[in-house]
Amino acid sequence: MTLDQFRPHVQGIVQPVVNLTRKLGLTPNGLSVASFFVSILAGIAFYAGGVVLGVVMVALNAVFDALDGALARDMGVASPRGDFLDHVIDRYADIFIITGIFAGGAASWPIGVFALTGVLMSSYLGTQAQAVGVGRYYGGILGRADRLVLIMIAGVLTILIPGDIYGLNYLGWLLVIFGIFGHYTAFQRFAHVWRNIEDL
Repeated sequence: MTLDQFRPHVQGIVQPVVNLTRKLGLTPNGLSVASFFVSILAGIAFYAGGVVLGVVMVALNAVFDALDGALARDMGVASPRGDFLDHVIDRYADIFIITGIFAGGAASWPIGVFALTGVLMSSYLGTQAQAVGVGRYYGGILGRADRLVLIMIAGVLTILIPGDIYGLNYLGWLLVIFGIFGHYTAFQRFAHVWRNIEDL
């Protein structure tokens, strides 16, 4: 179960922000590109030890990522091209943010690679389901919205309660969680797609 399932319930909160972005003349693709650049800044900030800035940039990435699709639907311009751009940028954002965290010393590179592959494989299987005719599937225990919220929480804890627990700070342990639950989510999505391919 992921935070994505609550999207329909927060429409009343998102819509006023969407209205504001329209008044400001922003475009869905512009928001997607903005999310790309703030994810780069987040990765650089975590790498340089600027956890506060990193958390702020991750929060902005989450906001822009939520708004681009909502704005596209509100404007009636949602398209496969925009969807494709959004997914490419999301994957690069995952790479920049997670790499910045472990390259900045929060965890060793094996833990970082474990986390990164878990995140990328779970995301890949969510969209690959559509490629094989099952339809896009984002089920499983850990989605992108969950990851962004957890990064913000771990970042705040790292700021407020600095220190290590068995050699890792909160962000380091979060990468361990991303690795474990990312690969588990990938397995859940694989199993779902595999079952449904047989039914086609």
